[in-house]
Amino acid sequence: MKFAVLRFPGSNCDRDMFNAAIKAGVQAEYVDYRETSLAGFDGVLIPGGFSFGDYLRSGAVAAVAPIINEVKRLANEGKPVLGVCNGFQILTEIGLLPGALLHNNSHLFVSRNESLTIVNNETPFTQLYDKGETVVYPVAHGEGHYYCTDEIYDALVKNNQIILKYQDNPNGSHDDIAGIVNEQGNVCGMMPHPERALEQILGTDSGVKLFESMVKSWREQNA
Repeated sequence: MKFAVLRFPGSNCDRDMFNAAIKAGVQAEYVDYRETSLAGFDGVLIPGGFSFGDYLRSGAVAAVAPIINEVKRLANEGKPVLGVCNGFQILTEIGLLPGALLHNNSHLFVSRNESLTIVNNETPFTQLYDKGETVVYPVAHGEGHYYCTDEIYDALVKNNQIILKYQDNPNGSHDDIAGIVNEQGNVCGMMPHPERALEQILGTDSGVKLFESMVKSWREQNA
């Protein structure tokens, strides 16, 4: 398996994403936002940071980058796409995930470890976790408030698309939502950073199983 790790001007978690893929036992390669092909890749990792300085709004400029058409193609082919923090914002901007990310209710940048609950462990991103399991991922964002209409929320609940919830909501997200998947289950966005939760020496290794889940799911589908 080979992951593409996208790089935009302002990305700052690309190396963490790269290291997470390697730790999960697969290949990874950085891909510049100006590229127009993701041929040969089996999945996409969209890292956190401040793509294009978060001008206009977070993820809005990155949403029209040349590489985005290929991200959509891989997603439509059922390949795994993970967007974390700014990556989540980009996924909502390009329509691969519903809803939007707004400024934190506090209007402050929040940076700390957060305890979260795995509420759906039947996705390619969570299958190695137990349902109801508590994980600890760092958060680092100023626009992490997940917003959606009542109609979208009802669909998320009906389709079991909510996979991760905050235990102590740091941003005002609707129903404590921290991460979701698309209806097909192959596109995931979350504000907390599992790629920063790979080593106990750093305080938590809760994120390891997320990347291992992605790899396990892909190998099962391609056996």
